[in-house]
Amino acid sequence: MTRMSRIKEFTLPDLGEGLTEGEILSWLVKVGDTIELNQPIVEVETAKAAVEIPAKWAGQVTKIFHEAGTTVEVGQPIVAIDTDPSAGPVPSEESLAAVEIAPEEGAVEPGLIGGPAPGGRTAVLVGYGPKNTTAKRRPRVSTPPPSAPTAPAATPPAAAASSAAPAPVAPQPEPARVVETPTAPRVEGPNGRVLAKPPVRKLARDLGVDLATIAGTGPMGSVTRGDVQDAVAVVDVAPAAPAFDASREQRIPIKGVRKLTAENMVASAFTAPHVTEFLTVDMTRTMKAVEKLKARPEFRDVRVSPLLLVAKAVLLAVKRHPMVNSTWSGATGEIVIKDYINLGIAAATERGLIVPNIKDAGRLSLRELAESLNTLVQVAKSGKTPPSDMAGGTLSITNVGVFGVDTGTPILPPGESAILAFGAVKPTPWVHKEKIKIRQVSTLGLSFDHRIIDGELGSKFLRDIGAFLTDPEGALLAWT
Repeated sequence: MTRMSRIKEFTLPDLGEGLTEGEILSWLVKVGDTIELNQPIVEVETAKAAVEIPAKWAGQVTKIFHEAGTTVEVGQPIVAIDTDPSAGPVPSEESLAAVEIAPEEGAVEPGLIGGPAPGGRTAVLVGYGPKNTTAKRRPRVSTPPPSAPTAPAATPPAAAASSAAPAPVAPQPEPARVVETPTAPRVEGPNGRVLAKPPVRKLARDLGVDLATIAGTGPMGSVTRGDVQDAVAVVDVAPAAPAFDASREQRIPIKGVRKLTAENMVASAFTAPHVTEFLTVDMTRTMKAVEKLKARPEFRDVRVSPLLLVAKAVLLAVKRHPMVNSTWSGATGEIVIKDYINLGIAAATERGLIVPNIKDAGRLSLRELAESLNTLVQVAKSGKTPPSDMAGGTLSITNVGVFGVDTGTPILPPGESAILAFGAVKPTPWVHKEKIKIRQVSTLGLSFDHRIIDGELGSKFLRDIGAFLTDPEGALLAWT
């Protein structure tokens, strides 16, 4: 089996939706490891998410082309795999290229390196290439003692044949510098220079002390080490001026999820005319409904949060106002109303903000919706959200309340016409049944594309979401 047929180079594949590059986050194998078919070998972050790539062949890893942290274009090799390691070691390309077959006439005796070879060349070690000149020993770099005469080097036969050529001149060694070690401070002349030994001057520099300000107590009025230390003890040295440069800055490369998010948000913000409306809602009954759901047997093994009922409110409000779940198509001059709801949930991860979506969420039961929300959040936190989960969203929710924020003015994800910001639920004085009571209150913020959704439609949509959260049990009975 030849080397080319044994060694397979695995290139970075297109991980979906025309992605052109990916950053290698970590290698799950190392050179010399034996791997199996479809075994995960590397974790790569694309503009969509972080994914593990499985091996295309079984065998032994022989080379890793790029270290972790490198951005690699799709189609470039990332790892080499020996698919038949049991066949023995693989000869290197260099050694294969250096093998020459000499003709029978004039064959060189094995082992004589430097002897004659076909073509008038000199036989050399395999892998070091042909040599067309005679070998010469490089002279030792040394300086003989002055009293020892230098004997002329013996002239080899090959060198004698070309004695007419001038002999190369050996470079002369640089004379050694003589460093004068001062034994006592010297007077530098009538220039007013303070007398001090070099170690004392260095100590003063290190401590930021001006020798001119110190009265020396040493011989001839020289400044001693003790004088410098005493000066530091009684004089406050001014602190260095603060630096405002790269030494106090941190630079984060714009790549991966963060880069794609920035591009999408800029494109959306300056393409779709945004409008944001706000509604403050008494969610006391919603919070009680959450506690009731947690106590029910069918919800005991799934996490239930207020976000579940907010999502349900959005889904039911879309059924009452289908135009909200649409997209603007400038290419065809149409508004595309969608009969399916891929509900996006914004999730903050270590690599940036992502918005995976629950496919066809409008057809799910409340229990199924709770399971889907839990799975979406868990996968997002692990950083393993696949690109397919972040494609095709039609409507989104961003839960800023988990950070204690009241609400916000969210930017639309590209291709969507509405996004709801769900703020923190807080105990607040509220007029309830004509009396001021402490109620659980939250503020909703709805941003929408004003090309599709006018003020009336946006207001009705937000009103219905608020009505559901004010009385979720009654809305479920009346709207479903």
